[in-house]
Amino acid sequence: MPNRLLGGLGAGNSISDMKSQQIQVDIIDTYLVGVGSGSWPTWNSPDGAYVTYVSANVRAYGAVPMFTLYQMASRGDGNLSGITDASFMDPYWAQAKLMYQKIGATGQPALVNLEPDFWGYVLTSAPGGDPAKMPARVSSVAECAGLPDNAVGIAKCLLTLGRTYAPKAKIGFPPSHWGRDATTVGNLMVKLGADKADFIVAQTSDRDAGCFEVPTPVAECAGRGSGPFYWDEDNVATPNFNENLALWKDTRRIMGNLPMLFWQTPLGVPSSTPAGTPNHYRDNRVHYMLTHPTQYTTNGVFAIVFSGGGSTSASIQTDGGQFARMFQAYLSNPAPFPP
Repeated sequence: MPNRLLGGLGAGNSISDMKSQQIQVDIIDTYLVGVGSGSWPTWNSPDGAYVTYVSANVRAYGAVPMFTLYQMASRGDGNLSGITDASFMDPYWAQAKLMYQKIGATGQPALVNLEPDFWGYVLTSAPGGDPAKMPARVSSVAECAGLPDNAVGIAKCLLTLGRTYAPKAKIGFPPSHWGRDATTVGNLMVKLGADKADFIVAQTSDRDAGCFEVPTPVAECAGRGSGPFYWDEDNVATPNFNENLALWKDTRRIMGNLPMLFWQTPLGVPSSTPAGTPNHYRDNRVHYMLTHPTQYTTNGVFAIVFSGGGSTSASIQTDGGQFARMFQAYLSNPAPFPP
């Protein structure tokens, strides 16, 4: 890939829409969801062919495929009852292995983002915040027979399967801060072995800021507190971009200074008026990040992937062409990686 900050698009943004707006991104992210009946391996025939087709289509467009494995939430967000249940974990592991096998069969590199939110729930649920004290079904996997049957083993087995079946894949774990400090979260990720991965997935936000600002938010944006939610581009008031980057910089230091990929970065359009309407909620992450790219590259960021995290989030279909214009402007004056 080019020696500059890379840009990508994810969920809710189709290649056909990218083509129609002449958007040529470097990375295209795709979710792999579910366990068992109706899960991603069943979406095409033979099982797992979805990864093959997505990889081919993304490559044909000139981008690198990124797969976000999101299987742990199959029983509900935050429901970790499955990790000790053979009826859940046996197909879970079979599907994770299949994902890597299909990626490996392409013979091409890919990015893999492992289980967003899950590691945050591990920190919340593990006794004393210690993932080694959270039982899980791991050693039943032949390739992971020597790993511990706990949450640490889950992370290490996901890495082991990747290294075994998709050696060209680059693998990243997504820490979840959820109001916690960098030291607490970074130390958890090191205990899990996430510092042995290839990069860190820095979760930007799962919704446009304006969605939280509505007096009575839609369900997917409810319960997030009183704010403020809109980041200050002057980096004076809280929350702001400098604060967020400092949090991730500190987390990165604890995790061995792995390179970072900012993920699920909202696509909303800036506005001085709070809130907005579904698919048109305000946000300024696209505007700030694509006009301050060097601030990110100098702090270890190699890519920013933009996408909405909900059905009411903005997309390149609803942003009035903002992303197309701003990404093209960025490409005319890109931010190279530091030597």
